[in-house]
Amino acid sequence: MISKLDEKDWVILNHLQRNARLSLTELSRTAGLSAPTVSDRIAKMEQEEVLTGYQASVSYIKAGYQLKAMVMLRVFMGKLPPFLEVVKSFPEVLNCYRITGNENIIMEVVLEDQFHLERFIDKMIKYGETRTHIILSEVVSNAPIQPKTKSR
Repeated sequence: MISKLDEKDWVILNHLQRNARLSLTELSRTAGLSAPTVSDRIAKMEQEEVLTGYQASVSYIKAGYQLKAMVMLRVFMGKLPPFLEVVKSFPEVLNCYRITGNENIIMEVVLEDQFHLERFIDKMIKYGETRTHIILSEVVSNAPIQPKTKSR
């Protein structure tokens, strides 16, 4: 059971979401708590799976990819279960979500160039109809999850 997060937990979470490499000393200073207390709170949030992991952010451009795109897929009848298994093996796919609406799936992908995009779409069309949106720039990226407010 997830306990209610208090204001201090949210201070810790906000700072970790912005920079997961902050030291306990830095986190304790910003949260106004001792380092052992911050460590205990982090351990509790990890145990309760509020904190689900720590990861590095990588520039797709500097990693050698020219394109980032959102690919929507309207899966053909009977093709969803096999697609859900095979999509995990596609190295282009950063994130994949089942969604509501006309399409069943939306994927965030990185690609070397337009020819790589064409090959990727060719792999997708056996599972359904695709619709692709090339990402021009990131307006908001990895924004931290904020505490709920009563007005929401």
